[in-house]
Amino acid sequence: MNKKHRFGPSDYRLKSTETVFQGFFKMTRMLVEHRLFGGGWSKPLRRELFQRGDAVGVLLYDPHNHRIGLIEQFRPGALNEVRGPWQYEVIAGMIAPGETPEQVAVRELQEESGIAVEKLLPICDYLVSSGGTDEKMHLFCGLVDLSDRGGIFGLEGESEDILLQVWAYDETMDAFSQGLLNSAAMSVALLWLQLNHQRLRLES
Repeated sequence: MNKKHRFGPSDYRLKSTETVFQGFFKMTRMLVEHRLFGGGWSKPLRRELFQRGDAVGVLLYDPHNHRIGLIEQFRPGALNEVRGPWQYEVIAGMIAPGETPEQVAVRELQEESGIAVEKLLPICDYLVSSGGTDEKMHLFCGLVDLSDRGGIFGLEGESEDILLQVWAYDETMDAFSQGLLNSAAMSVALLWLQLNHQRLRLES
């Protein structure tokens, strides 16, 4: 299948940009216009963009013991969740200038789980929410031995308080089906693992 978008990088015009907030994150206001599917150009659109940059996520999977490593941490964006603002997530971190996604994966695995990855398998790259942010997630599966793993991790200088837990595969998928594991990267990674875990176990 050879599908492509009808329009490309030459089919929009960025009229202006300004930084409206610069703190831990950056917010930019832009004026942009783009070609329309029915012909012609759109009116100038004023939009605010949350500029976060690229991130890396790693799902920990132990194919020998059929277990999954999850981290749990406080998230202010989940304050309105019925179960509270602690989220189960994959290992994750932002890409700094000059770093590759693989380098970030290795660094974040050490910081958030104390684990040296044995093998990194690419899952996919996806835009987190392109209607309002430029963040792209580079998602991997890290094949590791999760025997006797778990504990509290994170960098004190970054105010991280991270609990690593190891769950059985079936326990994880049951929690996923009940909506307990509802962060985006976790959802994408677990759907991928459902399709690939048998192959990974045979190859391990």
